Amino acid sequence: MLKRFYTAIVRRRRLVLALFALAAVLCVFASRAVQVDYDINDYLPPDSPSTTAIEVMNSAFTGGIPNMRVMVRDVTIPEALAYKEKIAAIDGVASVTWLDDSLDVTVPLQMQDTDTVETYYKDSCALFTVTVEDAKRLEAVDAVRELIGEDNALAGTAVSTAVATNSTVTEVAKIAAIAVVYVLFILILTTDSWAEPVLVLAGLGTAILLNNGTNLIFGTISFVTNAAGSILQLAVSLDYSVFLIHRFAECRAADPNASPEDCMVDALCRSTGSILSSGLTTVIGFLALVLMQFQIGPDLGLALAKGVVLSLVTVFTFMPALTLACYKWMDKTQHKPLLPSFDKFGRFVSRVMLPMALVLAILMVPSYLASNSNQYHYGAAHMFGTNTRLGADTAAIEEIFGKSDTYVVLVPEGDTATQAELSDALHAIPEVTGVLSYVDNAGASIPPEFVPADALKLLVSGGYTRLVLTVDADTEGDAAFALVETVRATVQQYYPDNYYLAGQGVSTYDLMDTITADMVKVNLLAIGAVFLILLLMKRQLLLPIILVLSIETAIWINLAIPYFRGQYVFYIAYLIISSVQLGATVDYAILFSDRYQEFREILGRKEAVAATVSAVTTSVSTTGSAMAVVGFLMGAISTNQLLGQLGNFLGVGSLVSLAIVLLALPGFLYLADPLIIKKKKQPKEA
Repeated sequence: MLKRFYTAIVRRRRLVLALFALAAVLCVFASRAVQVDYDINDYLPPDSPSTTAIEVMNSAFTGGIPNMRVMVRDVTIPEALAYKEKIAAIDGVASVTWLDDSLDVTVPLQMQDTDTVETYYKDSCALFTVTVEDAKRLEAVDAVRELIGEDNALAGTAVSTAVATNSTVTEVAKIAAIAVVYVLFILILTTDSWAEPVLVLAGLGTAILLNNGTNLIFGTISFVTNAAGSILQLAVSLDYSVFLIHRFAECRAADPNASPEDCMVDALCRSTGSILSSGLTTVIGFLALVLMQFQIGPDLGLALAKGVVLSLVTVFTFMPALTLACYKWMDKTQHKPLLPSFDKFGRFVSRVMLPMALVLAILMVPSYLASNSNQYHYGAAHMFGTNTRLGADTAAIEEIFGKSDTYVVLVPEGDTATQAELSDALHAIPEVTGVLSYVDNAGASIPPEFVPADALKLLVSGGYTRLVLTVDADTEGDAAFALVETVRATVQQYYPDNYYLAGQGVSTYDLMDTITADMVKVNLLAIGAVFLILLLMKRQLLLPIILVLSIETAIWINLAIPYFRGQYVFYIAYLIISSVQLGATVDYAILFSDRYQEFREILGRKEAVAATVSAVTTSVSTTGSAMAVVGFLMGAISTNQLLGQLGNFLGVGSLVSLAIVLLALPGFLYLADPLIIKKKKQPKEA
């Protein structure tokens, strides 16, 4: 069956090439229609409390939650009011809140509540709280920046999303370009033909184009998928085509009289099992992300898994056709190996493998404990560092006005007496610096018909009354999360299970709640699924345990490094790398164990280790170094610190996995040899 399929592919190779060329061209245009979402809060589960609250508020009120802070320096009260009018007039700005919404600014400020005044006006600086429409976010942020000039400051989720949108596209293009150059360089070093790297990159490029274009089935993808998807696919799929081409060369060398077509069919039949098993473990690792409630997990997991599947399809259909069309060119461009033999390295490993295995065994428990003891960032507040314009602006605003967030409480309209009691209780919370509401601004005793319609619709609409809280708190952290719990508990007392609470800090709280619950589930599923695949492949228990434990230890070491360096970890990056590193690097361990078992049929334990290291170093180093380079490029180039940290995790993780597979895994296989190597029965003597 398999042979007939491959024979049909080989015979109809021109048709295969034409179909793939057409599909690639179509996918180039399709990829341009794929939308990218840069707002991390959009990926909260649909049933999370804050998501529900935002939906209810958007249906009842025209203005959303404030998502931008604008600071203008060296202004008087009249000048600040003029700026407020100009900002409000910008297309895409839904509302602007300033001091005049809380106090009568015609009364001398010295006679008014100092805390309220300094929430909006301090040291001749005015701080406006602005709500920007999501659909016009980019244009509105640019217009506000142009209005206030470079000497003033913008911050908030609307700004961070706009910056991410503008910067990620160019950064991803830069990362991809450098990654392709490096992959070409490493392929030139590790192949025996000048033409082979070009063919491999053509196959990889086709698979990546197909994956990017078919992302259209999702409609919208996350900024993480957009930034990491293609370069991860490039790194993890690199060895599939190389393995097939090398098998093809081996088959031609073994039977020089056979036709190239027959040799290709033979090479495909021989390599299908190894390539499929390698791809399957990678796909399983990526698919584990689909079980995350936090929707960036399924978004990235499905796109990456689809990418690997399309890479496999490309290797088994497009690459045979392309290789047969170009094999004469490959023959003409043959050259001597550029890399030296790794025989000496193999003998070195055979001498140090037992001490290295001992070192790894000692590191397992502390690295596991440290990797689970990190301090985390859960939301978008820290995505841009102080070395960026957004980070510097945020620091400048916080230096004068401190950290601030806005919560919105929705309660049923009417019953102004209960609303007044709730407002008093909220005012009593130390972190609450101001409350805008019907009872605070109009008064509980004033009937709604006596309030101007424009003012009324901002506070009472659609059956709900809105209380807008200004809080002296960051959008995440222990203090912020404790405040969210306090506000929820306070409102619950007056409106039991009949209220909604929204805000950036509230969304981040729900984000923390969601992705923390995802951790154990995703990790256990990824480990269990990969272990089951290995169990079916190896048909024994001990070897899969050794292989999975080796790569898991590499993951623990990778994630323990920030703990020992005292660095915060983006929890999203932590979750993603746990599955991605397992799926992408367990192949190294599988390849090593397969070759060790092959060599043990003809060599002793120590000699088999040396021979295995010598044989696989080039192959695993090619893929491992490619992943490390694209990871470190992502870390160095991305101004988005979440993407940068994910890239550094990829880089460090692939190198740690590579080191463990080449230095420590041999020791474990050597020690477990009597239990994992089946001895052949000796024939009975006559």
